[in-house]
Amino acid sequence: MTNSVLTSAVPVETLTAPVPFIDLVAQQGEILDEISTAIVDTLRRATFIGGKHVDAFEAEFAAYCAVTHCIGVGNGTDALELALRALDIVDGREVLVPVNSFIASAEAVLRAGATVRFSDVDDDSLLLDRATVERAITDETAAVMAVHLYGQTAPVDQILPVAGRHGAVVIEDAAQSQGATRYGRPAGSLSRIAGTSFYPGKNLGAAGDGGAVLTSDDDLAARVRRIASHGSTEKYVHDEFGFNSRLDSIQAIVLRSKLARLDAWNEARRVAARRYDELLADVDGVRTPVTLAGNVHNWHIYSVRVENRDRILAGLHAEGIGAALHYPTPIHLTGAFRHLGLARGDFPVAERAAAQLLSLPMFPHLTEAQQIRVVDVLKRLV
Repeated sequence: MTNSVLTSAVPVETLTAPVPFIDLVAQQGEILDEISTAIVDTLRRATFIGGKHVDAFEAEFAAYCAVTHCIGVGNGTDALELALRALDIVDGREVLVPVNSFIASAEAVLRAGATVRFSDVDDDSLLLDRATVERAITDETAAVMAVHLYGQTAPVDQILPVAGRHGAVVIEDAAQSQGATRYGRPAGSLSRIAGTSFYPGKNLGAAGDGGAVLTSDDDLAARVRRIASHGSTEKYVHDEFGFNSRLDSIQAIVLRSKLARLDAWNEARRVAARRYDELLADVDGVRTPVTLAGNVHNWHIYSVRVENRDRILAGLHAEGIGAALHYPTPIHLTGAFRHLGLARGDFPVAERAAAQLLSLPMFPHLTEAQQIRVVDVLKRLV
């Protein structure tokens, strides 16, 4: 095999061991000693909200994402809502959202008081692209939610001109793309504003919930901070309606430690993704993921497409393989959006993919032996 990432023979006994979908214990083990002193100091001083660790993380992550401002908030959904509110995308204004995403992308729109308009996705990347946006956008569209799914960025450079012709802004949902780039530019810096998530399972995950808004617009950053603090910049002075969404000190300590390792962890994921590509290259009935030209993927998720997906998923679980589904029901078919009156068949690409997608184990500490076991079981089931 040319340029193979398969490096060694694997003992037979390792090919029967269970494989988790993600191993957060190994990840936490790398940083535990490093963060313990700072966490204990925070508890002793009772400096739980704001402070030096939050300030330092915001500065470090802003620099990492090549933006001027990072505003730490309570979670990724809040981050998207705050971005919308800061842009005045409220009062029923229309936001275009891909149906192939986690429901939070659309939830944030409704929470901001805006209106969701859904779009299908490109069949190769399963992301919004120029063609899908052109088909779905209207003159009423105020914003396009470009979701960077699975760990690669949507082609924002292609979407921006289409949105601009309709007077719409582009907001990046960068919850799954920490460390991913497009033509060398980091996710979160490709448009005027972005929201990201630090849910524990993300490539850059906290020890609980957390999120951030990213922007290089000084006015937007100031407004996000104000809205996220009850509409206030001074205690008991509330200049506009806001709510409470803050990243706490302990989460910032964890995130700073993990940020220092993020590039190495992402590279380990890329090695694992290449290994999956090689192991699955000649397997009929398995469609492997596509990386768009210009993208460097962070491989938050490695999803293949197979027929009889549910049977295969059950078979993997029976063999101790921790496979998962992302996302089995397109957003427009969830009960939460039943009121829009949309039906099966309205977004055929996303609906077809939702019935086929199967996410294989993927995390920085995934071993070659574990991947061989995953693919061995998958090949037998397919």
